Amino acid sequence: MEEILLHIDEFINTILASLGAYGPILGCLLILVESVVPILPLSVFITLNFISFGHIVGFIVSYILTVAGCSLAFYISRRVLTKRFDYLTKRFEKNRALKFVRQFSNIKLKHLVLVLAFPFTPAFLVNIFSGVSNMEYKKFLTAALIAKPFMVYFWGYVGVTLIDSLTHPIYLLKVLIIMTIAYVLSSIVNKKLDLD
Repeated sequence: MEEILLHIDEFINTILASLGAYGPILGCLLILVESVVPILPLSVFITLNFISFGHIVGFIVSYILTVAGCSLAFYISRRVLTKRFDYLTKRFEKNRALKFVRQFSNIKLKHLVLVLAFPFTPAFLVNIFSGVSNMEYKKFLTAALIAKPFMVYFWGYVGVTLIDSLTHPIYLLKVLIIMTIAYVLSSIVNKKLDLD
Protein backbone atom coordinates (compact mmCIF):
# COMPACT_ATOMS: atom_id res chain seq x y z
CA MET A 1 0.00 0.00 0.00
CA GLU A 2 2.85 2.36 0.89
CA GLU A 3 4.45 1.75 -2.54
CA ILE A 4 1.18 2.61 -4.29
CA LEU A 5 0.91 5.87 -2.34
CA LEU A 6 4.53 6.73 -3.20
CA HIS A 7 3.82 6.15 -6.92
CA ILE A 8 0.70 8.33 -6.70
CA ASP A 9 2.77 10.98 -4.91
CA GLU A 10 5.49 10.92 -7.61
CA PHE A 11 2.90 10.97 -10.40
CA ILE A 12 1.10 14.00 -8.93
CA ASN A 13 4.39 15.85 -8.35
CA THR A 14 5.44 15.20 -11.96
CA ILE A 15 2.12 16.53 -13.28
CA LEU A 16 2.22 19.60 -11.04
CA ALA A 17 5.84 20.35 -12.02
CA SER A 18 4.97 20.07 -15.73
CA LEU A 19 2.09 22.55 -15.33
CA GLY A 20 4.39 25.39 -14.32
CA ALA A 21 2.38 28.38 -13.03
CA TYR A 22 -0.85 26.37 -13.18
CA GLY A 23 0.58 23.74 -10.81
CA PRO A 24 -0.27 25.66 -7.61
CA ILE A 25 -3.83 26.27 -8.87
CA LEU A 26 -4.29 22.55 -9.47
CA GLY A 27 -2.72 21.86 -6.06
CA CYS A 28 -5.31 24.15 -4.47
CA LEU A 29 -8.18 22.42 -6.26
CA LEU A 30 -6.84 19.02 -5.24
CA ILE A 31 -7.00 20.04 -1.56
CA LEU A 32 -10.74 20.52 -2.03
CA VAL A 33 -11.09 17.19 -3.83
CA GLU A 34 -9.02 15.37 -1.17
CA SER A 35 -11.73 16.00 1.43
CA VAL A 36 -14.10 13.89 -0.67
CA VAL A 37 -11.63 11.47 -2.34
CA PRO A 38 -9.35 10.29 0.48
CA ILE A 39 -6.71 8.50 -1.59
CA LEU A 40 -5.13 11.81 -2.57
CA PRO A 41 -2.16 12.79 -0.33
CA LEU A 42 -3.15 16.04 1.43
CA SER A 43 0.35 16.48 2.83
CA VAL A 44 1.76 16.79 -0.72
CA PHE A 45 -0.68 19.55 -1.68
CA ILE A 46 -0.08 21.51 1.51
CA THR A 47 3.69 21.25 0.98
CA LEU A 48 3.21 22.36 -2.63
CA ASN A 49 1.30 25.44 -1.43
CA PHE A 50 4.08 26.27 1.04
CA ILE A 51 6.66 26.00 -1.76
CA SER A 52 4.54 27.88 -4.32
CA PHE A 53 3.19 30.71 -2.17
CA GLY A 54 5.71 30.92 0.68
CA HIS A 55 5.16 29.89 4.28
CA ILE A 56 2.65 32.52 5.37
CA VAL A 57 0.47 32.70 2.23
CA GLY A 58 0.84 28.92 1.71
CA PHE A 59 -0.39 28.34 5.24
CA ILE A 60 -3.39 30.67 4.80
CA VAL A 61 -4.34 29.22 1.40
CA SER A 62 -4.03 25.63 2.66
CA TYR A 63 -6.06 26.44 5.77
CA ILE A 64 -8.90 28.11 3.85
CA LEU A 65 -9.05 25.35 1.23
CA THR A 66 -8.92 22.57 3.81
CA VAL A 67 -11.85 24.07 5.75
CA ALA A 68 -13.72 24.63 2.46
CA GLY A 69 -13.05 20.99 1.48
CA CYS A 70 -14.40 19.75 4.83
CA SER A 71 -17.51 21.89 4.36
CA LEU A 72 -17.96 20.55 0.83
CA ALA A 73 -17.71 16.94 2.04
CA PHE A 74 -20.14 17.70 4.89
CA TYR A 75 -22.63 19.25 2.45
CA ILE A 76 -22.37 16.40 -0.08
CA SER A 77 -22.82 13.82 2.68
CA ARG A 78 -25.85 15.62 4.06
CA ARG A 79 -27.49 16.08 0.66
CA VAL A 80 -26.60 12.75 -0.98
CA LEU A 81 -25.96 10.15 1.73
CA THR A 82 -28.40 11.01 4.54
CA LYS A 83 -31.47 9.28 3.04
CA ARG A 84 -29.46 6.16 2.24
CA PHE A 85 -27.97 6.17 5.71
CA ASP A 86 -31.41 6.58 7.33
CA TYR A 87 -32.65 3.62 5.31
CA LEU A 88 -29.70 1.45 6.47
CA THR A 89 -30.19 2.54 10.08
CA LYS A 90 -33.84 1.47 10.02
CA ARG A 91 -33.10 -1.79 8.23
CA PHE A 92 -30.19 -2.78 10.48
CA GLU A 93 -31.33 -1.35 13.80
CA LYS A 94 -28.94 -3.46 15.90
CA ASN A 95 -25.81 -2.61 13.89
CA ARG A 96 -23.41 -0.90 16.31
CA ALA A 97 -21.42 0.89 13.62
CA LEU A 98 -24.54 2.56 12.25
CA LYS A 99 -25.64 3.53 15.75
CA PHE A 100 -22.19 5.03 16.39
CA VAL A 101 -22.41 7.18 13.27
CA ARG A 102 -25.94 8.28 14.18
CA GLN A 103 -24.74 9.29 17.66
CA PHE A 104 -21.72 11.14 16.21
CA SER A 105 -23.65 14.42 16.44
CA ASN A 106 -23.41 14.11 20.26
CA ILE A 107 -19.61 14.33 20.24
CA LYS A 108 -18.37 17.26 22.31
CA LEU A 109 -16.78 20.15 20.40
CA LYS A 110 -13.39 19.71 22.08
CA HIS A 111 -13.32 16.02 21.14
CA LEU A 112 -14.33 16.77 17.55
CA VAL A 113 -11.55 19.36 17.38
CA LEU A 114 -9.02 16.80 18.64
CA VAL A 115 -10.13 14.27 16.04
CA LEU A 116 -9.88 16.84 13.23
CA ALA A 117 -6.59 18.33 14.47
CA PHE A 118 -4.81 14.97 14.73
CA PRO A 119 -2.71 14.86 11.54
CA PHE A 120 -3.28 11.16 10.88
CA THR A 121 -7.07 11.08 11.26
CA PRO A 122 -8.93 10.02 8.10
CA ALA A 123 -10.71 13.39 7.99
CA PHE A 124 -13.00 12.36 5.11
CA LEU A 125 -14.68 9.86 7.46
CA VAL A 126 -15.21 12.56 10.07
CA ASN A 127 -16.69 14.81 7.38
CA ILE A 128 -19.07 12.04 6.25
CA PHE A 129 -20.04 11.01 9.79
CA SER A 130 -20.76 14.63 10.65
CA GLY A 131 -22.81 15.11 7.48
CA VAL A 132 -25.03 12.05 7.87
CA SER A 133 -25.52 12.51 11.61
CA ASN A 134 -27.70 15.23 13.08
CA MET A 135 -24.75 17.48 13.83
CA GLU A 136 -25.35 21.17 13.28
CA TYR A 137 -23.18 22.68 10.56
CA LYS A 138 -22.21 25.52 12.93
CA LYS A 139 -20.64 23.02 15.33
CA PHE A 140 -18.83 21.18 12.53
CA LEU A 141 -17.54 24.40 10.95
CA THR A 142 -16.36 25.77 14.31
CA ALA A 143 -14.45 22.54 14.98
CA ALA A 144 -12.86 22.64 11.51
CA LEU A 145 -11.90 26.32 11.89
CA ILE A 146 -10.19 25.57 15.21
CA ALA A 147 -8.57 22.26 14.24
CA LYS A 148 -7.33 22.74 10.70
CA PRO A 149 -4.61 25.35 11.38
CA PHE A 150 -2.86 22.77 13.56
CA MET A 151 -3.19 20.05 10.94
CA VAL A 152 -1.91 22.40 8.21
CA TYR A 153 0.97 23.48 10.45
CA PHE A 154 1.93 19.86 11.01
CA TRP A 155 1.95 18.93 7.32
CA GLY A 156 3.56 22.21 6.25
CA TYR A 157 6.34 22.35 8.84
CA VAL A 158 6.75 18.93 10.47
CA GLY A 159 5.42 16.58 7.77
CA VAL A 160 6.38 13.12 8.99
CA THR A 161 4.55 9.80 8.94
CA LEU A 162 2.73 8.28 11.89
CA ILE A 163 5.53 5.71 12.32
CA ASP A 164 8.16 8.49 12.40
CA SER A 165 6.09 10.34 15.00
CA LEU A 166 5.87 7.24 17.17
CA THR A 167 9.57 6.34 16.87
CA HIS A 168 11.02 9.86 17.30
CA PRO A 169 10.01 11.51 20.58
CA ILE A 170 10.49 15.06 19.25
CA TYR A 171 7.82 14.57 16.57
CA LEU A 172 5.48 12.92 19.06
CA LEU A 173 6.02 15.86 21.41
CA LYS A 174 5.10 18.30 18.62
CA VAL A 175 1.90 16.37 17.93
CA LEU A 176 1.03 16.40 21.65
CA ILE A 177 1.66 20.16 21.87
CA ILE A 178 -0.56 20.76 18.81
CA MET A 179 -3.32 18.62 20.29
CA THR A 180 -3.11 20.34 23.69
CA ILE A 181 -3.37 23.83 22.18
CA ALA A 182 -6.31 22.73 20.01
CA TYR A 183 -8.06 21.22 23.04
CA VAL A 184 -7.63 24.34 25.19
CA LEU A 185 -8.71 26.65 22.38
CA SER A 186 -11.83 24.58 21.67
CA SER A 187 -12.78 24.61 25.35
CA ILE A 188 -12.54 28.42 25.41
CA VAL A 189 -14.57 28.79 22.21
CA ASN A 190 -17.24 26.38 23.45
CA LYS A 191 -17.69 28.37 26.67
CA LYS A 192 -18.49 31.42 24.55
CA LEU A 193 -20.65 29.71 21.88
CA ASP A 194 -22.11 26.78 23.88
CA LEU A 195 -22.17 24.35 20.93
CA ASP A 196 -22.39 21.08 22.91
